[in-house]
Amino acid sequence: MQTILVVCTANICRSPMATALLRQRIAHLGLSDRIRVLSAGVWVREGLEASDNAIAVLSNKGLSLADHRSQPVTTTLLAEADMVLVMEENHRRSLFYLTPQHLGKVFLLSEMAGRHDDVADPYGSTLEDYARTVALLETLIDAGMPRILKRLGITPPRRAADTSAA
Repeated sequence: MQTILVVCTANICRSPMATALLRQRIAHLGLSDRIRVLSAGVWVREGLEASDNAIAVLSNKGLSLADHRSQPVTTTLLAEADMVLVMEENHRRSLFYLTPQHLGKVFLLSEMAGRHDDVADPYGSTLEDYARTVALLETLIDAGMPRILKRLGITPPRRAADTSAA
């Protein structure tokens, strides 16, 4: 089983939302038995629920953050991860100072989509701002999924819909 660790600041907005969206895409590809997705934060009060607006926006998409509790990035999580996706360049820098030996598997989420942008933190913003963040996360995940799978060494299974062309 391959592990993707998604990291943001407090592990209550961006990384839980990205984790839920990644899990949904991975399930859609039929790869839930091969890839697990976890999240953590570089500056965390442990055990907090996801922010209310994160919960609301994902609920509107049929995804639940009910079981999410914030956790800090640890050297163990980093060692066990096959890939680490961060929201900001500052997160990558924090991880470098924590465990420089794992820097080779740390990427901005946007890098997987061929970009190099930070995903801004919507914490304390409006529901509409959270919705924009989720839309950006979806865009980055959808565009980046081929590169994510390639880096993990996983070929997506051919789905029946892909083989039914006549």
